[in-house]
Amino acid sequence: MKSKSMHASRKSASTEHAAAASQHSSTQPSKSDGQRPKISLGASRFSNWTYAILFLIIDIVGVAILQWAVTISSSRVALSSPLIGLWGFISTMWTDLRFVFVLNLIVLGLIYGILLFLTNRFWIASPIFIIICTVMGIIEHMKVISRYETVLPSDMDFLHSDAGTVATFLPAGSQWTILWAVIALLVLVALCIFINHMDLRRGRIFDGQRKALNASFRVAGILVTGLVFTLFSIAVGTVGTWANTTSKFMGDIPSMWDSVYDAQRNGTMVAFLRQLNPKVMDEPSGYSQATMKRIAKRYEAEASSINATRKNYENDSSVIYILSESFSDPTRVPGLSINQDPMPKIRAIKQKTTSGLMLSSGYGGGTANLEFQALTGLSMANFDSSLTSPYQQLVPSLSWTPSVNQNWSSKNAVAFHPYESSMYSRSTVYKKFGFSNFYTLEKPDIIKYQNKLDSSPYVSDESAYKSALEEMQATKSNQFVQIVTMQNHMPYNNWYTNNQFQVAASSGSQPLGSDEALAIDTYAKGMSYTDSSTQELLDSLNTLSKPVTVVFYGDHLPGIYTTAGADSSNAVALHETDYFIWSNRASKTYNNKIPNSSYTSPNFFSAQSAEYMNAKVSPYTAFLTAMHSKISAMEPPVVNQIQGWDRIPAGQTIYLDSSGNPMDARSFDAKTKQLIRDYKLIQYDITAGKHYLKDTDFMTTPTAKSDAAQAAAKKLAEEKSAAKKQANAATTPSASPSESKSTANTTSGK
Repeated sequence: MKSKSMHASRKSASTEHAAAASQHSSTQPSKSDGQRPKISLGASRFSNWTYAILFLIIDIVGVAILQWAVTISSSRVALSSPLIGLWGFISTMWTDLRFVFVLNLIVLGLIYGILLFLTNRFWIASPIFIIICTVMGIIEHMKVISRYETVLPSDMDFLHSDAGTVATFLPAGSQWTILWAVIALLVLVALCIFINHMDLRRGRIFDGQRKALNASFRVAGILVTGLVFTLFSIAVGTVGTWANTTSKFMGDIPSMWDSVYDAQRNGTMVAFLRQLNPKVMDEPSGYSQATMKRIAKRYEAEASSINATRKNYENDSSVIYILSESFSDPTRVPGLSINQDPMPKIRAIKQKTTSGLMLSSGYGGGTANLEFQALTGLSMANFDSSLTSPYQQLVPSLSWTPSVNQNWSSKNAVAFHPYESSMYSRSTVYKKFGFSNFYTLEKPDIIKYQNKLDSSPYVSDESAYKSALEEMQATKSNQFVQIVTMQNHMPYNNWYTNNQFQVAASSGSQPLGSDEALAIDTYAKGMSYTDSSTQELLDSLNTLSKPVTVVFYGDHLPGIYTTAGADSSNAVALHETDYFIWSNRASKTYNNKIPNSSYTSPNFFSAQSAEYMNAKVSPYTAFLTAMHSKISAMEPPVVNQIQGWDRIPAGQTIYLDSSGNPMDARSFDAKTKQLIRDYKLIQYDITAGKHYLKDTDFMTTPTAKSDAAQAAAKKLAEEKSAAKKQANAATTPSASPSESKSTANTTSGK
């Protein structure tokens, strides 16, 4: 019995020892893993669920960092868009049922996933991911603080090619932000090292013994996450793609007029990717170098024909383009009655000079698109519906950007806009177009006069005009001057004291709401201020001794006509603004009236102003002249809604004839159809093609200097030809006497 008891006792001890050894080995990394056999107190083996929860938390931190980057407490000017913080971005999930926060988590999570599959170490991939987000966030934040503009895809070229100058754009005090970020990242790395030591899996996502199978899973994970991220990035900016549809479904509402607000509203990551690869337009059939050469030759002949009858040169005058914010005649709005005319002076100006109505692609917004068309002669009607804002989606990435101001030297092309230079990325665009100075409310070129009317948050038109006028008076050179006003920008919150304007529904029309009536009353008062300021500007220009031509136009109607907008039959009426072309007394074409001016669209302004000035044209302007002779106005489909930036509205392009009547593209004659085809080919070559026209004279506008040089060259060539003929005649051997006698005898014999 004693022997059996001792044997059992030894067996039990042996079993307990084996169990303890087994338990010890199960909680201890093997030496084959390259880890020390010693374990720390409190160490444990992290589960897959733990990693999943930590993944979500760290992904949220990454999104939060990028949203912090675009969050500012205030702006230097009164913004029409509200400032949205991180909580406002998140809370839209239950306040507006917009899940863009989740969308940004998914997109950023794909990047995080790629890092995890690459490293197979959670505690290595996680700090790398946060470091990437922090670096991106700091760069974004610095640009937002210094320029009130987010990082755009075009900035990547700048960072790559000229990284040494990035430091010059850092705002004051930025070194402290960078220092604290570095400290925080060092703490994060130390924390991850510590947790990695406590995690018995050492952060391995794939921790099994089947190395080949694990490697296959990792490769597959990299390929899948990388492919999804790449395809989403490429397609999210193109209407109709799965990525764009998904983005819209999740609540993405593009707000292209303000890149900071767009990032705050829809997420920094999504807002950036949406501008990465927008579809510009489909390649027209037959596009080739040979085709573009034929087009260039065709309109060179057209230009020669036009220039044979024109005597002036465009850059022998100064030209001012005035985009008057939301300017349009409210008395034309269907169903409205106003107690007083808000624009009697401009109405009188229009009667004396070339003027009419301009078909606008926007309603309540879309300013930069009208501006783009006026400066380039290109049409929004030719673009893909995905390209909603060329200033942000297209121009920054273009290597060739011909625009009307380039007919003057760069030093004589200046722009004025009494607001943020970053709105619609104008500061970037104007540099591309070749403007030497852009005067706004911020450095480096600060607009001189910044007075406001009563309680309005916007700089008055009078101040904008006065700033531009002084610039013109300070030089004897002819200039191209671009003025974009702000006075009549939305909202219209009863800004003005002693407002005599009262609006009501006209007889038999639907009654107006009180808020609608108040907004229209405020707008009408602002219009009357613009009316007076514009007349004063023209009076001042009449005192100048140098010739000046003004192209004045309203960009769109204000988005306040709720009652009229409810009737879809008012679509065209709510997209027609007022314009005029005027020259001062020093010009040769003072009070000139040109034909076919009752209706137009901004892409034809350069052709119309050249015709008004009796100025010679480039082949491109000759094309626009021919186009305008067939179609007076053209714009994409329009709707009675405040301009959205999701896409250009679906439907047929609007074409108007010289009487303002809609035209059916199916009934166009052969010449008009050819012009439409040529327009698309020209626009594609400039914006998305291979720039075949760049190496031709298609964009070259004649000047007095160029014509004189051409005439001198022609004269020299003629003189050389005449001299060569004389030399050839002098060196031709004359007949000898015997030959002459022989010839005479032969002739006599005959």
